[in-house]
Amino acid sequence: MSRVGTEVESVLEQLEARQPKMVLTIDEYELPVTNLEKVLWPGAGRHRALTKRDLLRYLTRVSSWLLPHLKGRPMFTTRYPDGITGKSFYQKHWDKPPKFARTVSIYSSHNEGDGEYLICDNLPTLLFLAQMGGLELHPWFSRVDPAPDARGRSRKFSGSEANLERSVLNYPDFVVIDLDPYLYSGREGKGEEPELHRKAFKRTRELALRLRELLGRLGLTIYVKTSGRTGLHLYLPIVRKFDYDAARSIAETIGRYVLQQWPKEVTLEWTVVRRTGKIFFDYNQNTRGKSLASILCPRRHPLGTVSMPVHWEDLEEIYPTDFTIRTVPDILEDRGDPWANILESKQDLSELLEQRSAG
Repeated sequence: MSRVGTEVESVLEQLEARQPKMVLTIDEYELPVTNLEKVLWPGAGRHRALTKRDLLRYLTRVSSWLLPHLKGRPMFTTRYPDGITGKSFYQKHWDKPPKFARTVSIYSSHNEGDGEYLICDNLPTLLFLAQMGGLELHPWFSRVDPAPDARGRSRKFSGSEANLERSVLNYPDFVVIDLDPYLYSGREGKGEEPELHRKAFKRTRELALRLRELLGRLGLTIYVKTSGRTGLHLYLPIVRKFDYDAARSIAETIGRYVLQQWPKEVTLEWTVVRRTGKIFFDYNQNTRGKSLASILCPRRHPLGTVSMPVHWEDLEEIYPTDFTIRTVPDILEDRGDPWANILESKQDLSELLEQRSAG
């Protein structure tokens, strides 16, 4: 068994002890974990509530698939100290991170200074975030590491906005599209976002499949995952020649073409009330510092749903509640990660854009 496998087995064995708190030994590090029986997801129907212990077990079991997607990426987390029914807040900066956590100093014009971001590239850091109530993980679309397709770009991210804009962190690995259905079931309370229901997800899935076909005709390959809530996330892996502004412009161009093709089904409206009855094509996530929930990230749903990567050929058969912190580890062990090679599938959009400009 590999070192990682041994580490995972050790942590899972420790978590079997029915104690409300303990000190986990993870390789050479120690991590105190508390309130292990605290309910984080209330459950629904025949499905029991899920606790912090369940979250720690889940993240441990999926860590060998999840950590490669977080490697080298600054990230923030949505913390739910009292579970998904309590208050939540974003945490972007960490003043005193644990010694096993990798950090990077990044300039923020909003804060008018540098802040320390976590980079989650090991199991202790992943479980530390869980201990802190960090249920949702939000990695950047760009990485601090230039290799292999951004060699020569600066790794100075602090000190000024200009330094950050010149750096490799201003060049994302992906163009992303967030498809978010605003089709209401009728059971929502006043002012509530649309709940997950099959009719809305079916229409979102149909739009995603059309988008795949559309981009496929341009020779582009995109990847799909459930958001873990009501919609779908599409990722187009790209060679890092384009900065965030260019990536957002590319996504907006796609969105406006899609709106032109299917105006009764798609909206680009920023005003929520104007989205009703349509699927919101969100291209504005392609902004430095913004993020979608990570692959395999738990979400705010009573059943503990997970943002799950899927094969396109399986998309018509799945539903978001198929993928929870209970079911996903076994699915991964049986089928593997459909996104495992996403960074090896990067596409050079400059050639496509040059061809279209010439045409």
